[in-house]
Amino acid sequence: MTTVLALVAALIAIAAAARSTWSPCGLSMLSSITPLAEQGRGHRYRTTALWFVVGSVLGGACLGLLMAALAAGIGAVGASSMLLTSVAAVACLVTIAADAGVGGLHLPIHRRQVNERWLDQFRPWVYGAGFGWQIGTGLATYIKTCAVYLMIVLAVLTGSPTTALLVGVVFGLVRGLAVFLGRHITSAASLAEFHRRLVAAEPVARAAMTGCEAVAALTFCALVSPWLAAAVGVVGVAALGRSWSRSLRRPAARLRVRQPAP
Repeated sequence: MTTVLALVAALIAIAAAARSTWSPCGLSMLSSITPLAEQGRGHRYRTTALWFVVGSVLGGACLGLLMAALAAGIGAVGASSMLLTSVAAVACLVTIAADAGVGGLHLPIHRRQVNERWLDQFRPWVYGAGFGWQIGTGLATYIKTCAVYLMIVLAVLTGSPTTALLVGVVFGLVRGLAVFLGRHITSAASLAEFHRRLVAAEPVARAAMTGCEAVAALTFCALVSPWLAAAVGVVGVAALGRSWSRSLRRPAARLRVRQPAP
């Protein structure tokens, strides 16, 4: 059971970190730490970006240490595998519902961005590592997806401090490496084109995040009961079909509205 929890926690950590790239803070970093921006400040992009990754990994490690402490408590309690699996399944379902806004459900979201004044006040290693650390912790800046909370829950449920720490480090590393997405931004035109493509790719990232959450939910539901997994799968497919149906009807409605009067 610990192995399954660890693997799913790692999957959610990677997906949540990647999805967080589209947060306001993540997008801000992809505009602030680029070859174009660093050249304008008289700094080397690669150096600042590496410091950003280092800070992000350290931030993930700090989150990992917190999760490790909680995981040690779970391990000491000695909860049964069925109880841990049930909690994990419920956490996955709540996360999916919250991210989809089902029934108006929304988990607390921390809406905070890094202080961009650091860019003019401090040396590159300070704002690079400082920004990276805040983003790598996952909780210090804007939270784009509730999967961040799910990652924490699953890592804690493993009952393994080492596993929980590694999950945090993986999260921080993936978040930090996102800064290299902007390594080709050397002009205002390339910056605009990059963000245009990034915005266009967000629906894919959102769908991928939902898919990872669904895999996690079905995995734990199946471990609790195959019938529960089947029921969750049917409800999920029905909800997805309804969503697709609505999205297909909307363009047609817009076309009818735009038709000129006879």
